[in-house]
This record gives sequence, structure tokens and C-alpha cells, in this order.
Amino acid sequence: MSKHIPVLLHETLDGLKIKPDGVYLDLTLGRAGHSSEILKRLKTGQLIGFDQDEEAIKESQATLSKISDRFTLIRSNFRNVSEKLRELSITHVDGILMDLGVSSPQFDEGERGFSYRLDAPLDMRMDQSQTLTAYQIINTFSLQDLERIMREYGEERFALSIARNIIKQREVSPIKTTFELVEIIKKSKPAKELKKVGHPAKQVFQAIRIAVNDELNALQVGLHEAIHLLRPHGGRLAIITFHSGEDRIVKAFFKELTTTVGNRIDGPVAEEEKDYRLITTKPIVATDKEVSSNPRSQSAKLRIIERK
Repeated sequence: MSKHIPVLLHETLDGLKIKPDGVYLDLTLGRAGHSSEILKRLKTGQLIGFDQDEEAIKESQATLSKISDRFTLIRSNFRNVSEKLRELSITHVDGILMDLGVSSPQFDEGERGFSYRLDAPLDMRMDQSQTLTAYQIINTFSLQDLERIMREYGEERFALSIARNIIKQREVSPIKTTFELVEIIKKSKPAKELKKVGHPAKQVFQAIRIAVNDELNALQVGLHEAIHLLRPHGGRLAIITFHSGEDRIVKAFFKELTTTVGNRIDGPVAEEEKDYRLITTKPIVATDKEVSSNPRSQSAKLRIIERK
């Protein structure tokens, strides 16, 4: 298994402006790559980590315990963050991190079914207690739903052809493994497409994973939950996205929170005062050096907002 390398680590820590006595949320704990560095900077402060993956919680508990005891880990989707913090009697925090997508260990654990490079059962669940799996989507969803998922979540040009071949194959026998799905995808694309750089199944696997875990809806809910938890006068939310759909949601949400709108009804323009300001007018991306050492950082975009 490859060592997990946190993406845009220094840029994220700088953006959050960690205070030794602050309270910080990592809503996508993973294997505690970012959280470890946040915890090292806390003296009397507190770190609270969220993850819906039981393995992530277990491994992070062991990792963080070697640094400090000033942390609490919660196994839950970040869409439940307000409710969980109320149980801890916490109303505001100084900083929140969301590092979206799949962690490296999840890709590298073949049996989880996230990777198109490893043969495994079609699973792709981040929370392994949930019932919906990639197997169910591939073997039971309609042609229209399969095409929509691949087109909307994966921007897959050959979504219809792939969906038709999935339906055709599953009428013969269920599609059970990642490699079976990869073969269907390859057969559904023209030869010139297969010669292009990058794996031909990448976009479809991304799309199915997003659908299995309801990632874009969870992000919409999580953003509205998180933003109200920021402490006035300096609380910051930092979000790392890897998918254009995620980034569009975050960009639009931040714009809505920070763009002033004039009101001409009563004569002179009265600008509505906004409670938030953008720290990053353009997303921060990985340097060439980081991309060469960690190729998964290539599509990462970091956006940061602050509560006034």
C-alpha cells in the first residue's frame, strides 16, 4: 500500500491560519494526513475529525494518539456536522477543512472496488454500513439513469454506448467485478479513444463512485452546515476539490456568500453587507514539484473563505 500524501498541505495550513488555542474541524479525515499537521500546531486547542469510513477512524486514532490527545473522532458523514457538534456543546469553530474525493488507501485497497486497476467486487462504498453499492447501480439501474450518472458525474462522452453495453451484458449474467466493468467500457469506446493518455475507465468509475456515495448532494448539505459553524471575525473554511462538478458547487456557493448586490428600489444603490469574504479569488493548485511527487494532486483545487 502506498503512503498517503496529503494534497496541498502547506497551502491548506497557511490558509486556515491555525491558532494554538483554536478549534478545528477536519470533515474528511481520511488517514489524518492534514489532521496530523493541524494537531501538531495546537497547544490548548481541539481537533475534531469526521469520516464515514470505519477503517479511516481506526487508523487515524492510532496516528493522532502519537501526537496529542487533543482530538475527537466521529464516524459520520459531514452532512451531520451541526448535529454532532451540538452533542459536544460546540457552536463555533476557528477553521474547517474539507478534502473531497477518495483517499489514497481507499484506492489502494483492492477489495473496496474503487480502482479500475485492481480486480475486486463492485463496491465503492465509503461507508460500508450503507446498502447501496456499485454492483447494485450497475446491475439494476435503468439505461437512462446509467447514462445520466456517467454523463453528469463523469463527463463521459460515450455514456450512452457504455450504458447500452452494460444492459446487454447483465441480461446474460450479472456484472460482478471491476475488471468486468472495465472490459465493457473498453468495448464501448472507439479504438482512437483507447489510444489516448489516461485510463479509459477513469471517468466512469468516478461517476459510479459519486453516485454510490451521493457525494454532490452531501457536499451541498455539508457546505450549508459548515459555513454557519465558522466563528465570526476570522473563522475560515478551506475546501479541496478534485472533480469539476464539486468545484462548480463550491465556487458558486462562495460567490453567493461574498458578492454584494445593489438595491435600487429606494433611489441610491444600497449595497447589502456580506458576512463572508473570499481569501482565494482564484483556486490554489498544486505546484509542478508536488504533481511530480504526487500525481493525484494534479486536479486538486483549493478555495478558502472567511467569516467577517
